[in-house]
Amino acid sequence: MRAIYPYEIRMPLVTSILAAIVLATIAASPDPAGAVIGCTQFGDPPQTLISDPVPTCLDGTLLGPWYDSDGTARYACLYEPANASASNPLPLLVWLHPSLVTADSITSTNILEFQNNFSLAPGTTGFVVLTPEGRDTTHFYPAPDNEGPGWDNWYRQFSPGTITVGGQSYPENVDAATIDYFISVVQARGTVLTGKTFVSGWSNGSAMSYLYALNRPNVNSIAVYSAPDPFEAFNDPCPQTPVEDSPSSISEIAVPNPQIQSLQVHNSCDIAGLCPDSEMIISQVATIGANPDEDVIIGELKQQVGFCDPLCGTDPDGSSSSIPGTTVGSLNHVEWPLTWTEPMLTFLATHQ
Repeated sequence: MRAIYPYEIRMPLVTSILAAIVLATIAASPDPAGAVIGCTQFGDPPQTLISDPVPTCLDGTLLGPWYDSDGTARYACLYEPANASASNPLPLLVWLHPSLVTADSITSTNILEFQNNFSLAPGTTGFVVLTPEGRDTTHFYPAPDNEGPGWDNWYRQFSPGTITVGGQSYPENVDAATIDYFISVVQARGTVLTGKTFVSGWSNGSAMSYLYALNRPNVNSIAVYSAPDPFEAFNDPCPQTPVEDSPSSISEIAVPNPQIQSLQVHNSCDIAGLCPDSEMIISQVATIGANPDEDVIIGELKQQVGFCDPLCGTDPDGSSSSIPGTTVGSLNHVEWPLTWTEPMLTFLATHQ
């Protein structure tokens, strides 16, 4: 039986990054991770690897190492309720961590407190949680998040293996391949229902959740918190517009699963003016015939308010120039909305 972590214990895992965010983003404009040689058919070139973090997986099971196509050791944490077995397979929730922290930040949420008793699918009680680990790479986010652990949602080649376009070879995004691999590992254990895979995430992990699910028909639905737009945010030099059919230029990217059903919870005042950028995802997926997103904008008391606070930023690409967005927004961003976890899980359960 997994121990339940009180809120006071969970929060230090993310508050360690808060001081750096607040101090650095007050004075910083969006800081590119490095010069881009050129945009590709799939957005930016792959981000530059710095290191490969290893999570501790407290009260869970460490999976890995598995080596991706770049030869980087990859890991994930697995949390299975006691009643998960080959004779009683349960739904699988894949949770993707924010940037600047590791997969262990799942304990900064209260998701694991629901996994023994909440039903994500008819006839089941409980669900298995998989938290893959990202890599420490460069990012196209404002400093100090221009480098650190996270997910590469800027290189958008998510087709399995290597594909060739215009004579140029494009290998699969190694983060997408890593998520695929660890899902297959858990499915091979026989403790999860292969037709009930849901995805959730936080911040950069939410952006990756959107991009992953839009490219993977095996994902039933997603529910995320505070997502930068994976197609266009901050100083990304190679933004793209998602389309359902063949792209007309490198400024467009095809997504094979546009019908994904999604819920996003995000802050009216969010870090670096993020709220309008989070809203842009909804308008982008609407143009490709996706099922309407459910969009919940919350205030500082975590109650639904339904609008972005203009004092915290109005740029749809996000901006670090707003002092309220840097201070109040940062405080809001690094706190998981505990009271919205159950509604997020309920959304997943009712969108199969």
